Amino acid sequence: MSAEKITYDVQNQPILETPKLSEVKLNGRVDINDLLARVRKEKNKENKENFIFFGLISALVLVVGIILSF
Repeated sequence: MSAEKITYDVQNQPILETPKLSEVKLNGRVDINDLLARVRKEKNKENKENFIFFGLISALVLVVGIILSF
């Protein structure tokens, strides 16, 4: 009976619809301000990651230096 229930549940799963391409508005033009904003956003994200990485490495060097000084 449990096998019947499993196959019944598998058969009655809802079908996911694919997004319709007609909803996307394509006019063939590119807005340079949108592209520049995206590049700035990515650059800020990379800078933030670099600062975090540099901070972690600096903290590690500081902790190792303190431990070795004793």
